[in-house]
Amino acid sequence: MNIRPDKQALGYRLDVAPLSGETIAKHGDAVIASSSAAKIMHETRLPSVVYFPPQDVKATLLRTTGHRTFCPFKGTATYWDVEIDGEVFENAAWTYKNALPESAEVEGLIAFMPSVLTAVDVADDASETKEHGNISGPTIDWIMREAWLCNTPEELTEAIALKFNEDGIAVSRMSVLIWSLHPMIAGRNHVWNKKDGVQTFTPSYDILDNPAFVNSPLRHVTNGLGGVRQNLLAEEAEFTFAIMDDLKAEGATDYVAMPLRFSNGQINVMTLTCDHPDGFTTANLGLVFECSAVISRLYEVFTLRDNASSLLETYLGKRTGARVLGGEIRRGDGDQIDAAILFCDLRGSSRLADEMDRDDYLVLLNRFFDTTTRIVNEHGGEVLKFIGDAVLAIFPTGDDPSQACRQALASALEIDREVNVESDNHADIGCASGLAFGNVTYGNVGSEERLDFTVIGSAANVAARLGDLGKKLGHSIMTTKSIAEGDDGLMRSLGAFDLHNVSAPVEAYAPVENVHEKTA
Repeated sequence: MNIRPDKQALGYRLDVAPLSGETIAKHGDAVIASSSAAKIMHETRLPSVVYFPPQDVKATLLRTTGHRTFCPFKGTATYWDVEIDGEVFENAAWTYKNALPESAEVEGLIAFMPSVLTAVDVADDASETKEHGNISGPTIDWIMREAWLCNTPEELTEAIALKFNEDGIAVSRMSVLIWSLHPMIAGRNHVWNKKDGVQTFTPSYDILDNPAFVNSPLRHVTNGLGGVRQNLLAEEAEFTFAIMDDLKAEGATDYVAMPLRFSNGQINVMTLTCDHPDGFTTANLGLVFECSAVISRLYEVFTLRDNASSLLETYLGKRTGARVLGGEIRRGDGDQIDAAILFCDLRGSSRLADEMDRDDYLVLLNRFFDTTTRIVNEHGGEVLKFIGDAVLAIFPTGDDPSQACRQALASALEIDREVNVESDNHADIGCASGLAFGNVTYGNVGSEERLDFTVIGSAANVAARLGDLGKKLGHSIMTTKSIAEGDDGLMRSLGAFDLHNVSAPVEAYAPVENVHEKTA
């Protein structure tokens, strides 16, 4: 059942009163409006504004401009440039051509910006600013005391929607679009309705060019053009967004979209749809707008945590990012672990960088990184970092060292097949992989202010040197004996080799010639 909040003694107020006698508006000594039929509007938290009938305006209204502002209680304001004594003031006067019901008394009347309105002479007592008090009540109390207990943005969205309804705001649908810092996800849109509860959508960046978004209130608000309010039962629509017709078909009567600003200036969007026959009231929306700043901060907390996780996962990898987010952020934090290390880099990349168009080379390089990352992840490893045109990946042993070795070798073989054998790029492009197993330090190194999460140890050095050796000998994969063991005949020994900065000779293994036929 829809409950109206008329019982609220304190709430957002908007009052319009006629002014008796002559009301005169001035810019310096120049009279810009003079009327015995002016009206004054008092609004909670805002300075009172005097409105004049158009015929009583003395200044020259030059032309309406493209500038528009929106108020959920008054509607969309149209602006004029104003000329006074030969001087032009941009967007200095405004009117509400189609005022919302709460402000119908000022529809078509004209008000002036403070930039041109230096004085208003009013004799009427109605000009005195009215004190409407503060917004208070159960919703504010809940947001201040309990909303922070919600553990997820989905839980918060549903709790807010239900609280609004409980306190008399007839919300049938609510959405909160939060833009994110993620390489593939543009944002998260949490949508609640009475029937389905909360659903979260994660659109890709393609949404920015999608016609459904381009012609939507979400884009309008995100671009800093202000909020949107639309009486869905009105004969003449103020806006022509497609979603309005969809909501109206579902029985909605009123709609509002408003900005949720984060502390960094990012503009997100909250929308509310009403199904009460009379739509939202001034007290309804006043309460929502009064709460919106705190609501925004609650979502910002979730978003900061999500962004931190996404950025760490993007730049460090999922496993490593989780360790850093878990508090391993000091120099020296880390573990001694046994792991298989894979080092893979492109062959001839310096020559390609010189010969190819820069954009084409970056496309090729990113494609190589996409391939290697996907394959490593599929085999239980993690790409720890990209070093120029090379990939450093780690396969921690856990309880089974042999499994880590098999996973690393399987990754190298599949990378070799996709990049060197099946590649449809340049015929002479390829990659070389080196693999080794051993005990490494997995953690933070660097200066006091700038750290790098990496692996340090003989295995990492040997893997890189084996990759270099493979290039010289013409082998796309080179491994140590510990990696090659248990390979079911896929690898063969090439003998022991002296590797740069490695104290003892290392027995190197390479795939047999028909390895890809055997693993196909």
